[in-house]
Amino acid sequence: MAGFSQRLEMRQGQSLVMTPQLQQAIKLLQLSNLELVEYVEQELERNPLLERDESEPRHEAEREEPPQAPKEAESLESELAREDFSKAEDIDAEREDVYPEDSRVESPGPVSQLADWTTLKSGPRGDGDENALESSLAQPATLKDHLLEQLTIAALDAEKRLIGAALIDAIDEAGYLRADLDEMAVRLGVPGEAVCEVLAVVQGFEPTGVAARDLAECLALQLREHERLDPAMAAFLRHLDLVARRDIPGLCAACGVDAEDITDMIAEIRTLTPKPGLAFGSEPVQPVVPDVFVREGADGGWHVELNSDTLPRLLVNSRYCAKVLSGARDKDSKNYIAECLNNANWLVKSLDQRARTILKVASEIVRQQDGFLAHGVRHLRPLNLRTIADAIAMHESTVSRVTSNKYIATPRGVFELKYFFTAAIQSVNGAESHSAEAVRDRIREMIDREAAAEILSDDRIVALLTADGVNIARRTVAKYRESMRIPSSVERRRLKQSDIVGLAAGR
Repeated sequence: MAGFSQRLEMRQGQSLVMTPQLQQAIKLLQLSNLELVEYVEQELERNPLLERDESEPRHEAEREEPPQAPKEAESLESELAREDFSKAEDIDAEREDVYPEDSRVESPGPVSQLADWTTLKSGPRGDGDENALESSLAQPATLKDHLLEQLTIAALDAEKRLIGAALIDAIDEAGYLRADLDEMAVRLGVPGEAVCEVLAVVQGFEPTGVAARDLAECLALQLREHERLDPAMAAFLRHLDLVARRDIPGLCAACGVDAEDITDMIAEIRTLTPKPGLAFGSEPVQPVVPDVFVREGADGGWHVELNSDTLPRLLVNSRYCAKVLSGARDKDSKNYIAECLNNANWLVKSLDQRARTILKVASEIVRQQDGFLAHGVRHLRPLNLRTIADAIAMHESTVSRVTSNKYIATPRGVFELKYFFTAAIQSVNGAESHSAEAVRDRIREMIDREAAAEILSDDRIVALLTADGVNIARRTVAKYRESMRIPSSVERRRLKQSDIVGLAAGR
């Protein structure tokens, strides 16, 4: 049996130490502009040494050097550094790429400013009861509220009201029931028949068609209310797939009626509401605010600048810090001031570094995709994260965080930064590769220009693209076509023939 022995060894290695401030800088980088503003608002409430910079925003040309801390603040940091504070942390030296490769390493110990703010919600501002009442009255009623009001006046006992509330909770914004009735019966501990009985009651609520489990049931509920759900219409609803394909002969055979009746039934279906729940209030749609602007300069080049309106500007109130520090007598108070000053300085530096990183990445994307800006989507080049990262001497993970939830306003519209990263499709003769987005645009244009007498099949599109120098497979063409929600050649031919027949009948 081998024995055990002890020995001393020295090993040299590298490891990534994630300080809480560094974690904060990484998270700030991947926030959208709206999330960033919300986070800064919370920091302003939490840290008494932070205040808004109300001065006029500086031009991008003036952002060459990072802001220097006032001498008074530097003296405060020196004074605080001389104290033996267990909670105070040194401010890391500013680096060009402050965002490391792996952000999943957690730092031990609780940090107040790094709570779970990735799912922030706007809280009450404390403006008084009158404003709170006004905001609550201005909020539109949701579908759930509308259904619960009807449930309270329905002639149901306590058990069935509970089932009804569970069913209403499972209804999405469009008005469809997204739950399995058998699973709900087991979870509630009631018979399946009771759930079906209450479902029939909820399906009688307004808006008509609510709580349906699929489109056919939603339309059937609306037709039943108008006493139009006859056997032919019921068969019509069972074959909505034929309606989508405009298969008139198949519908005639399934419903037992002629083509004229099918046309009337289609017209009647079009008067119904496929998503009844959308008539009620939902979460407001947030407008897209660009983080970066691209403009064509007088010299013919592209000028890239940050949207200063989306950048929170903060200052560290060093005078207030000095005043509070002079009145602090116990060690805990000085610890608190040290932590606030440390966090405030780091947040200001992190916001500045975030702005510089976004501008650097956006400028390189513009340089790589100048053909798109000048000539359109056909000239969009294949691009990946590594190309940008190598060009600006940063890591791919940093570029990935920068391009998430960030938008750029160009002369051709507002795009997410990730839009400019497209896969490469090889050329036939070894020439420059084509971007996937440019190939999609070619496919869309070919189909838009096709004549009714010559519908292009996927094989034909492959042949045309190959002749134009694009080496692409048929399954790739089919995938791109389906991603753009373009029907197959058979369905397009049937649709155009039916349109021709309709025009002829109209004459």
